[in-house]
Amino acid sequence: MGVLAVGTHAMPAGTRFERHTHRTHQLAWASSGTLAVVAGARTWVLPTTRALWIPAGVPHEVTSASHSTMTSLYLPAATEPVPAPAWDRPRPITVSPLLAELIRYLDDQALSAARRARGEALVLDLLEPVAVTTLDTPLPADPRAREVAQALLDDPACPHSLDAWGRRVGASGRTLARLFLSGTGMSFGRWRTLARLQAALPALAAGEPVSRVARAVGYETVSAFVAAFRRETGVTPGAYFRTRR
Repeated sequence: MGVLAVGTHAMPAGTRFERHTHRTHQLAWASSGTLAVVAGARTWVLPTTRALWIPAGVPHEVTSASHSTMTSLYLPAATEPVPAPAWDRPRPITVSPLLAELIRYLDDQALSAARRARGEALVLDLLEPVAVTTLDTPLPADPRAREVAQALLDDPACPHSLDAWGRRVGASGRTLARLFLSGTGMSFGRWRTLARLQAALPALAAGEPVSRVARAVGYETVSAFVAAFRRETGVTPGAYFRTRR
């Protein structure tokens, strides 16, 4: 037996692994499709080119908006592959073509102890954090702002202004703007942008055309969608989802 264990779970659309913890460290990877991992107040949406390092004991939940496969590496907490404190909290990891193949390689139960040890050492050496802005959409605590936020998560393409939302929930547009800023740490406009981009990720990961995805989440032009995506993630949709294929 080696140090690393590999677990694979098929996750049909809508699958949710409720909030839980592990005694081991976990590297959660969408080997197909897209996963959303919630840990603390942050949400990471993972295409096949990203994984998330989840330290032992950190509560988290995992969902799949489309049919996906989660392949995870589990590492005993007593083994420290990287120095603290950089790895004492969830960190997104780049899944290179080599790392992807090595994870699959270690899933072979027939490997000799020597080959497994060499493969595990290389896997741990390849775990490199990547600076990726998470598309977090925290919900404001105020029930009026929370109702607006939930409605936009359900229908991110909704074009209503804050004044229009205010008439629906019984608050002025100015009040809602203040509640979003105090409750989420960001303006209403940026929050809605992140909600739209987060909603777009599963469809982009499934290979749908950018033009169709942009319209589905409320953008009138592809250029506006790509500009918003680059502004929030630092890369274009194509670069974000560039795969080994």
